Amino acid sequence: MRRSGHADLPLHGGRVPAWLADRMTRLGTAISESVLLHYGPSELLSRLSDPFWFQALGSVMGMDWHSSGITTSVVGALKRGLNPQAHELGIYICGGRGKHSRKTPDELRAVAEKTGLNGDELVRTSRLTARIDNNAIVDGFQIYLHAFVLTAGGEWAVIQQGLNDQAGLARRYHWHSATVRDFTCEPHTGIAGSHQGEIMNLVDAAARPAQNALLDISHQTPEVTIRDLCLAMPAHHDVRAEDVDLKRLGAVLAVAYERDLHDFASLLLLEKLGPRTLQSLALIAEVVHGAPVRFSDPARFSFAHGGKDGHPFPVPLKTYDASLSVLRTALDSAKTGDQEKLDGMRRLDQFVRAVEERHQPEADFEAIIRHEHDISASLGGRTVMDDRRARAQLRQLNLF
Repeated sequence: MRRSGHADLPLHGGRVPAWLADRMTRLGTAISESVLLHYGPSELLSRLSDPFWFQALGSVMGMDWHSSGITTSVVGALKRGLNPQAHELGIYICGGRGKHSRKTPDELRAVAEKTGLNGDELVRTSRLTARIDNNAIVDGFQIYLHAFVLTAGGEWAVIQQGLNDQAGLARRYHWHSATVRDFTCEPHTGIAGSHQGEIMNLVDAAARPAQNALLDISHQTPEVTIRDLCLAMPAHHDVRAEDVDLKRLGAVLAVAYERDLHDFASLLLLEKLGPRTLQSLALIAEVVHGAPVRFSDPARFSFAHGGKDGHPFPVPLKTYDASLSVLRTALDSAKTGDQEKLDGMRRLDQFVRAVEERHQPEADFEAIIRHEHDISASLGGRTVMDDRRARAQLRQLNLF
């Protein structure tokens, strides 16, 4: 069992506003396409089944960096963006939250008809993963989101999330077919959630007669298994210095704002870019090309496009759109045989890592937060609170 992470995911209400949802769909799709082009579908599934990478992806897309909403919003964005290109990309996303999760069997059978895969076997797998996490592991969380990501070759990943209303927390479970030899032995790639004390685990070997496919989690007690998972997302909503690897963030900021480094980085991308766009692109490049060990601080990736609730700063729409334009242009060029622009993203990631290693810059956390807030208005900074204030003002005007 490859335990990929342990995270507290505080429950957050509300919806993703349309102005962000559309951008999340386009950026999530572009990042996924980049991973597919460089590394193939198996690698994309491997990353989606890694709780650290998944959290970083949601952060770089402008969602709240630590909340349970990342799961729903990222799954929804990827489904909207990738499914229309499923035949071309060879990636299909089925299921989702609530009523969408109940459509998973029909969606899987439809994919099976197109690809020649065994639809009944896929449906069985989907149901087993849901039942194991919902019924076999009695940890106080009830599954409300089930997403099944499938390749044309039959490889799959499952992302599901459970709710514990009483604790005000969510727990995310990750599966990857490449690591599942037997559903009765070590199927998960990761479980992300907070430790809730003693739980009953029906996936123990002693329970095998009771159910067909139950898992024995490393022949350990549930307490040891949960404690082994190492990503702990804090309850505080604001991003703090202790949430971020300041040396890694410092390298990104140095490349963006130090003139010599900035000019060389722009040359790598064959673009003339402003520092703020380069900052975002460097973090996007790391999501596409970074090694798994580099996602231990998902909060750092919120410094690409902020967060919808204003943490660490409002979403800079002009920068977001500029990042999307550069990445989409590179992808479109690559599809016509010109890989130069897209390869520039990989070179940018390598350059930032070289700066980090050789110069070891450290970000002045408070200074960068102040700077981002100072330039927010000029970059079209926006939060969900702006939308609420606008609606409240409209209601007041309607009284007269």
